[in-house]
Amino acid sequence: MVPADLKVWLHRRQRPQRYAYLDELLAHQALGRPELQRKQLAWRDAIVRFARDNTAFYARRFAGVDDFSALPILTKAEIVAHLPELLARGHDPATTPIGHTGGSTGKPLAFYYDEEKHERMRAGMMRSYLLSGWRPGQRILNFWGARQDTVKGGVFGSAAWDDFIAAEKTLPAHEIDAAKLHEWARFIQRYRPTLLQGYASILAALARFVLDEKLAMPASLIGVYSTAELLTDEMRATIEAAFRCKVFNQYGSREIPNIACECRHGNLHVWTDLVWLESIDGQLLVTSLTNRLMPMIRYANGDCGELVEGDCPCGLPFPLMAMSVCRSNDFIVAPGGKRLHPSFFNRLLYGQTQVGQYQFAQETIGEVTLRLVADQPLSEACVREMTTALAAEGLALRIDYVPEIARTVSGKHRFVIRSI
Repeated sequence: MVPADLKVWLHRRQRPQRYAYLDELLAHQALGRPELQRKQLAWRDAIVRFARDNTAFYARRFAGVDDFSALPILTKAEIVAHLPELLARGHDPATTPIGHTGGSTGKPLAFYYDEEKHERMRAGMMRSYLLSGWRPGQRILNFWGARQDTVKGGVFGSAAWDDFIAAEKTLPAHEIDAAKLHEWARFIQRYRPTLLQGYASILAALARFVLDEKLAMPASLIGVYSTAELLTDEMRATIEAAFRCKVFNQYGSREIPNIACECRHGNLHVWTDLVWLESIDGQLLVTSLTNRLMPMIRYANGDCGELVEGDCPCGLPFPLMAMSVCRSNDFIVAPGGKRLHPSFFNRLLYGQTQVGQYQFAQETIGEVTLRLVADQPLSEACVREMTTALAAEGLALRIDYVPEIARTVSGKHRFVIRSI
């Protein structure tokens, strides 16, 4: 058996750039907030100058504009239309690797990436893990829904020896059934990881199985990292009850990872040494402070959230935010034009423990379909309450009991979706 400290030494030798970035991030973390804010402002202005001087897109877009808050917002449609122009000079669009997001409706967004971006992303993930008490060399077990991440060359598609050195294992979770859940729970018992990480809906389904089957989870677990999807209070409570440790919610995206992460006090801290984050009428705009391959400045990623004033007892110098990860087409539209936030619908099923999976979908004006995977039908009282709540907004309710609910191409489960 290879000792943990030897694994860390080997991993540092194998990934020196990653650990150099991690050391840099931890140094930023030791700064006071005023000094960190000064540095962040300098990093922001530097990336704007770089983008203007080194990309055809921003040279044209930022001409004559000096005030950052007056810079045009970058939309996904513009990225699609001008992708080669967003690539920094000195890089060939024909040979630079391209990554894809799953897209909020399954249509991927392309972006350029390189090894530097990958290593910065993994260093940022390690920094987040440290908030739980995890230390390099301790085991991490990932449950991942995106197929492109678990194949060779993907984020979690390393060779077995590489995973062994990194003390990390990834289980593809593209499909879920009772047999898979049983297999995963038994694997956790054998592998005895320190951290679990995965899509919120996958972790919640596994947690429900663990509780239903009364399976004992190893005492080695000190944290569960939820990512990629909306983490509801109910899901958090289920996961913490099953694994008997704290859930840490993370926020980021493929195109701009490591935007924010929860600390042990449950507050979501913005990693301001990696991003400049704005909230305009609840819509988030993200600027990557480190991406000099394909600068993304004031990028409207479609998510909703607010910046929060105040300090956290944890002592981190990073400011706070509050959010619900939702896209514009996660809002259901009532006949009068009122937009209903996903949280309105999530609350309608509180306490319905027989529900394994659900999705509210709007495909017709004036109507919402509730797709349910459930052990038994909802009670008449529950249906009546939901029908009344939706009728007050001018919406009719239809309920479909289905054997499964399809995930998006990126492996995510959408709780609320509008396709009109």
